Amino acid sequence: MRLDDSGRKDALRLWGVQFEELEYRYSDDDEELGVWNGDAFYGTDELKLRWLGKGEYAIEEQAYETLENQLVLQTPISTFFDAKAGVRFDTPEGPDRTYGVLGITGLAPQWFEVDANLYVSDEGDTSAGLDAEYELLLTNHLILSAALDATVAFSEDEEIGVGKGLVSTETGLRLRYDLIDRAISPYIGVVHERKYGDTADFARAEGGSTEDWFAVIGTRIAF
Repeated sequence: MRLDDSGRKDALRLWGVQFEELEYRYSDDDEELGVWNGDAFYGTDELKLRWLGKGEYAIEEQAYETLENQLVLQTPISTFFDAKAGVRFDTPEGPDRTYGVLGITGLAPQWFEVDANLYVSDEGDTSAGLDAEYELLLTNHLILSAALDATVAFSEDEEIGVGKGLVSTETGLRLRYDLIDRAISPYIGVVHERKYGDTADFARAEGGSTEDWFAVIGTRIAF
């Protein structure tokens, strides 16, 4: 039998770019932020290279409050979950940090999207992050999404204002409308941010806030 060397059975290579959040935020203390949370990938169903980036830009101060980029490899470990590993580069308010990343991402029971990660910094500090999101379809195009982002530190890194224990949470509700084959989805919403424990004490000492409410307007983009 002749060997099929035409490449028809090769794994299909895919790519994509999306911004889950591309938004303007206005706080109850009159703070204005530009916020983004983006993702790009290239590879096959068995192995993908992903860039993950997010940040907050203070419009009045014209300065980044947070800036984070990750470069990871991702592969399936079950029907609904992938494992990922790579590096993360942070530019917080203070010295830059580089982290090793190990995590899982996928669809949990009851249709919750989950992304859980363990981080080890170049200073030897360890932390973990959990992102969870649930989408409720009000109609085929009108969608209400609820999101939770929580960070826990297993050691203190005072130089970047991180205390041991529960560091911060961000919860949000966004109502979006899918347009143009679901590639562009404008939304409005509300976001609550809070710092805890020693992290909150570090913020107070620097004259920063420990709890904020934001009204948000933005769009989700995927292509």
